[in-house]
Amino acid sequence: MIFVSTLSQRRGYLMQIAVDLPNDFVAFQAVPDIRQEIRISYALWLYQQGRVTLGKAAELAGCNIYDFMSICKTNRQPVIDSTRDELLEELNGFSQS
Repeated sequence: MIFVSTLSQRRGYLMQIAVDLPNDFVAFQAVPDIRQEIRISYALWLYQQGRVTLGKAAELAGCNIYDFMSICKTNRQPVIDSTRDELLEELNGFSQS
């Protein structure tokens, strides 16, 4: 079962989602650790899908952008999404200035 509720906050709304997990799945983990893992996983998935920016994904994951970039590296998710030709073109632009 998944339970979703929306709470009013100063800058908008905060959605809370409750997910039932089997006890044996979470028996040896603290609730805050599980919550953080779920936030990071969802943020990483949204970023991989191109649905959020790197900064928004970091915010959702509850960390700064540099820590989220490290999470991306650990999960083999590139944070620079440019082709070799695009990078060369950009570098050439610097040398012509």
